[in-house]
Amino acid sequence: MTFTQVLNAAWTRNNSLLCVGLDPEPSRIPAHLQGKPDAIFEFCRQIVDATAPYASAFKPQIAYFAAHRAEDQLEQLIAHIHANHPGLPVILDAKRGDIGSTAEQYAREAFERYRADAVTVNPYMGFDSLEPYLAYAEKGVIVLCRTSNPGGSDLQFLDVDGKPLYQTVARLAAGPWNTSGQIGLVVGATFPAEIAAVRGIVGDMPLLIPGVGAQGGDVEATVTAGRTANGTGMMINSSRAIIYAGRDENFAQAAAQAAQKTRDSINAYR
Repeated sequence: MTFTQVLNAAWTRNNSLLCVGLDPEPSRIPAHLQGKPDAIFEFCRQIVDATAPYASAFKPQIAYFAAHRAEDQLEQLIAHIHANHPGLPVILDAKRGDIGSTAEQYAREAFERYRADAVTVNPYMGFDSLEPYLAYAEKGVIVLCRTSNPGGSDLQFLDVDGKPLYQTVARLAAGPWNTSGQIGLVVGATFPAEIAAVRGIVGDMPLLIPGVGAQGGDVEATVTAGRTANGTGMMINSSRAIIYAGRDENFAQAAAQAAQKTRDSINAYR
C-alpha cells in the first residue's frame, strides 16, 4: 500500500486525525529510565504503545535522536511501530533539503535505513531536490509550505506574482511536482487562515499540521480550516503536550489520556 492509502485507512480505523510527535529529550525522560543505555527507545516505545489506539500516525523528530547518538534507537523504534502497530504510518521529521547525489542519500536514509513511511523535506532548492524522494513512489513526501514558527513569514510571505510564496509552493506541490501522487504539505496550526488558503489550492492533499498543544494552535480553528469534505485530510501533530503529560512511572498512561483527549477534541469539530 502507498503512504496515502495507509494514512486514509488509519484515519478511518482509529477515528483519529491525531499525529503523535516523538521528540525525546533525555532531561525530561522520567527518572526511572534515565541512565539506561536504551532510555530513549524505551521512553518512546511506551508512549507509542499507550497512544496507538488514539493516533493515525507517529512523527519522530530525527534531531532528538541524532543529537544523543541514538540513531540505532530510532531504527529500533520504527521497527517496533511497524511490527506492533501495523497500519500506523511513521513520518520521519527531518526537513531535508539538498540536491543530486546528496538528496539521494537522504532519501535512502529515510526510506531504506529507517524504513519511514514518509519524510518531511524543504523545497527551497526546487524540484530536483525532491525527485530522489519521489522515486520511492509508495512513500510520502511532506513538503514544508507554511510553517508554524513566527519567522516563517520572513520568506514564506514574499510576494510572487501577487501571491505569497507559500501559496506558490502549494500550487507546485499539488501540480507539476506531485509526480507520484504522494506529496503532502506542512502547514502550521498557528495560522488557520493560511491552512484554509492552502486547502483551497490543493484539494484533498494530506496536510501535516504541527502547532496544537504546546505551541498553542487552536483545535477548532485548525479543523475547520483544514478538513476535507469527508472530515479527514489532516495529520494534526501534538508532541510535548502528549509525551510529557506525566513525569513519573505512570507517564505512558498520562500520555494515553492526553492523546485520547486531543483526539476527541479534534473529532468534536470534524
